[in-house]
Amino acid sequence: MQVLYIGFLGMAMILIAFIMNQLHRWHDDDLIYDSFNAIGALLMVYYSFTISSYPFLILNAVWAAVSLRDVVLDLNPKNKIHTHKIKK
Repeated sequence: MQVLYIGFLGMAMILIAFIMNQLHRWHDDDLIYDSFNAIGALLMVYYSFTISSYPFLILNAVWAAVSLRDVVLDLNPKNKIHTHKIKK
């Protein structure tokens, strides 16, 4: 039963990141957005492995790898140039 909760938490984190991005509250280059995606995907990797859902595991492993890469880039002070559109 605990594994199910881990799966739900991972799913919720990824969905929250998606919803916040769609509402323009978080941008795809924000640390919070990338962190939610990375942690959520890592939880989903664990969940997928535990239930032996290997296609889902591969999907979330790639999602986690890309998100973790973005977290590292977000934390690098050399990458602080944002390209957001200026609102008129």
